[in-house]
Amino acid sequence: MHSCHDFHVSRRRFLTQFAGTAALLGMPINRLLAEIGSAHAPKAESVILFWNEGGMSHLDTWDPKPGREVAGEFGAIKTSADGIQIGEIFPLLAKQMHHCALIRSIAGTNGDHGRATYELQTSFPQNPAIVHPGLGSLIVNESNRTSELPSYISIGGMAPRAGYLGQRCEAYYVGLPGERDPYLAFPDGISQVQGERRLEVLARMNARASQKIAARDLKEAEVALKDAVNLMKSPALSSFDLDKESPQTLERYGATEFGRGALLARKLIESGVRFVQVNRGGFDNHQDVFPAMRNHGAVMDSALASLIEDLAASGRLEKTLVMVLSEFGRTPKINMNAGRDHHAKVFSCLLAGGGVKGGRVIGSSDADGMEPKDRPVQVPDIHASVCHALGINYTKELTTPLGRPMKLVREGSKPVMELFA
Repeated sequence: MHSCHDFHVSRRRFLTQFAGTAALLGMPINRLLAEIGSAHAPKAESVILFWNEGGMSHLDTWDPKPGREVAGEFGAIKTSADGIQIGEIFPLLAKQMHHCALIRSIAGTNGDHGRATYELQTSFPQNPAIVHPGLGSLIVNESNRTSELPSYISIGGMAPRAGYLGQRCEAYYVGLPGERDPYLAFPDGISQVQGERRLEVLARMNARASQKIAARDLKEAEVALKDAVNLMKSPALSSFDLDKESPQTLERYGATEFGRGALLARKLIESGVRFVQVNRGGFDNHQDVFPAMRNHGAVMDSALASLIEDLAASGRLEKTLVMVLSEFGRTPKINMNAGRDHHAKVFSCLLAGGGVKGGRVIGSSDADGMEPKDRPVQVPDIHASVCHALGINYTKELTTPLGRPMKLVREGSKPVMELFA
């Protein structure tokens, strides 16, 4: 198995090499059983995460409250899934809801953007003593590499750091989807031969610097350089090119950065990339929330609907977990500026594919979307659910390069099994 650092220990190696020693040293047998019992055949092979930065209103999207004062300007529309309604700003996505599931009872704990984002992305609260890896880095660390492309790619925004997992688990950043990355080619006027010579000089400089620079820091830089050079030379680089897509396909996804990002995410997953994060901001709508959300719907609806439809048609949806997530929701009460403020007590997310059974809703909020009504889902439970879909043991423990034991997902979390049953 490919891993991001040599300190990674596989489940098989742990059980075969250390089980006897553990018994002699008095390690609790339930810990060993947990390693065995959490293993299962994975459904998903890859993940596409749509990260909506700023706190997307759950009431105007996945958890509408028709007839209540908190509903605001938007109505609820029927979907292709019996009995499930979503906000009217997603009419095309509504036709794909038989492929999708909703969690309407995420019980958040933090209304601050930074701290909530950290928790939603890592499952852990912020800790000044350690940087926890984001979900994408975690997935890459626990998965085999199947492509010459980077295993983790972030589109249209930066992704969380890999923390103690190191450079191999960092996200490769794509600014504008479909445009050539200037860093993946030698500068104009520099021939291939000249470029290769410069790389050789750089390698010799790094070798000399190794006596002055910490070994780990140098190794991180060498890994980044090697990956970049390999990618420059790889035919798989064509996966980033959207120019060969038909005008009809580009129109279906939308002539927007988000639409191109969704289309690029599909192409990257088809090329073997394990985790793609597509970023969209602008959801911190303390004022004029309804025109803002209408604009978001106009951009996102066709892109999300086309992605899910195409993945389903090609048979890849079952192997690709699609998630639409934000750091928290918005207040049911509409403020004096016609906006909604931060609301972490309850919010929602959408999932499709990767073994998720479509056409169902997990949990509910109360009548006005203020708090969970039934089946509260804790934030780390989402991470455990993603791991479950991918066949990753979410209870697994790693040891950092500094010798500190760390759980993959915050202790006490459990997969939302209703998504898969």
